Amino acid sequence: MNKNILILSTVSGFLKKFETDDVEILKELGYTVHYAANMREQHYLFDETALCGMGVEPHHIDIERSPYMIRENKKAFGQLLDIIDTFQISVIHCHTPVGGVLGRLAGRYFQNRGIQVLYTAHGFHFYKGAPLLNNTVYYLVERLLARYTDVLVTINQEDYDRAKKFRLKQGGRVYKIPGVGLDRAFFSPLSEEEKKKNREELGAQDKFFFVTAGELNENKNQHLVLETLKKMKEGGKDISHYLYGICGDGFFYNRMKRWIEEMGLHENVKLYGYQTDVRKVVGSADCFVFPSKREGLGMAALEALSMGIPVVASDNRGTREYMKHKKNGYVCPSLDTGSFIQGLEYIENLEGTEKEELSAWCRESVRRFSKEKTRSQMEEIYRGIEDGEKDIGHPGCVQSG
Repeated sequence: MNKNILILSTVSGFLKKFETDDVEILKELGYTVHYAANMREQHYLFDETALCGMGVEPHHIDIERSPYMIRENKKAFGQLLDIIDTFQISVIHCHTPVGGVLGRLAGRYFQNRGIQVLYTAHGFHFYKGAPLLNNTVYYLVERLLARYTDVLVTINQEDYDRAKKFRLKQGGRVYKIPGVGLDRAFFSPLSEEEKKKNREELGAQDKFFFVTAGELNENKNQHLVLETLKKMKEGGKDISHYLYGICGDGFFYNRMKRWIEEMGLHENVKLYGYQTDVRKVVGSADCFVFPSKREGLGMAALEALSMGIPVVASDNRGTREYMKHKKNGYVCPSLDTGSFIQGLEYIENLEGTEKEELSAWCRESVRRFSKEKTRSQMEEIYRGIEDGEKDIGHPGCVQSG
């Protein structure tokens, strides 16, 4: 009998970036892997060749990341039902908030077929310190949809603790995994020769060079770093040797260009755009700056640490999984310029042995997030679905340690 699984997310680039190992596991288990997402999303070019090369059958649906785009997402739901019916999908693995909503509602729609539904929460939109809207509406939605979920996968301790309190489908299970898997061999420290060459190409020679990598949006909060530089400059600090490199594209790209000019930071900030090989930039930096308001885990920071690059990070449920203050970087207790000034100056002033020890500890601190560990745990989860294992009343947890 043919086994067909549908992986569902909002944007096409998600699968290639985060789910390559999962696709390999599913193929080894004999599944035909289908992938539904918005293949026309403005900031994520659809590469059909890459998906087909992975052995995946792609399907466009008009899903949107915003839950408030009701007309488009309603249309996407109808398209999703057609895909499930046409290709006799037996398992749905959904990702991203809107994908999680539509995928689980689709599972409920076809409940008489016994479709298994997995949802990976890459960071609930409700969390300690979140706005009231998030901690009421988003929480209630997740609690309701948990009833239509066979397996709920989380990637941080706070989300795992909350998820365990949900009522899942009979026999449903909750897991915690160490993220989507970090390729520590690929994200390894660059040689001094490579760093020197890259920094020359990036215009960062003889600079205190710090970078961010991620979509340019409100949550990633790159604007805070610009405000930090502005405050340092206005306070009389000489920042002529400071260079802030921003890797990424997104809805805030034009705003970022305007802010840089308005703040008089055009000599201190470079927009490098979307990078197909972010290693070149991040691995050549003096530190990685991670000012996000919210993170489920934060793969960009893990990749930097894996390359021996210390991180100046905001304190949130994702970064708490791996950041250790003044051991692998600097944890900013609040989202204000004062904290980030202290963090940047702390890294800038490191010298000699202290700097080398910090870099070594960066590498060590991410060992438990390796893709080998994630792959092993995801294989166990998929085999549980495959074998129909049900630990009724006893949600399981695959710990990340």
